[in-house]
Amino acid sequence: MDTIPPLLDHLVLATPDLAATVADFARRTGVAPAPGGAHPDFGTRNHLVSLGGASYLEIIGPDPDRSPPPGGTVFSVDGLTTARTVTWAISPPDLDAAVAAARDRGYDPGTPYPMSRRRPDSTLLQWRLTGGDSAHPSGLVPFLIDWGDSPHPAASGLPVTPLLAVSATAPDPAEIRPLLAALGTDLILSEGPVSLSFTVDTPHGPVTFR
Repeated sequence: MDTIPPLLDHLVLATPDLAATVADFARRTGVAPAPGGAHPDFGTRNHLVSLGGASYLEIIGPDPDRSPPPGGTVFSVDGLTTARTVTWAISPPDLDAAVAAARDRGYDPGTPYPMSRRRPDSTLLQWRLTGGDSAHPSGLVPFLIDWGDSPHPAASGLPVTPLLAVSATAPDPAEIRPLLAALGTDLILSEGPVSLSFTVDTPHGPVTFR
């Protein structure tokens, strides 16, 4: 099995304190994540690092300039007590076709809905993604994303920490594997508590985040 999941778009490292986690990433890797932008409707803000190729890392946390929305922040970052890798995303060639195919195979990834944010240079990014109530609660089954006509974040001159591997543990890996197959991707899985981890190559050598 490949150590990097097929169709990987990005990994999500969520944190209750964005500034502290960005600083910790920079200290451990020697690479400073770049500001991404705010998600005004979801009460969050992010920083980004390219993982090489068409993949990137999103470090996301509460936006200190906004109050949490009534429905709570995306990825429930306002309820976290420590930073952790909460989920990941894939980018199939045709989002709607991939959703339909997954449903035919017995897994519903959810109906795609729109999101947007502005980069620091004021460029508006608009995309569609799946998720919501139908998302697998473990976070180990990826959501799907389509960037449409927007420039992909990984192609925006981000600092780079090449991705070496992604792996996960789950109490019942046999439950997760068919769902991954329904989406046309895969993930190194072993038995254990729910956990998602990744390793990147850095000026300080390989560094693993969980």
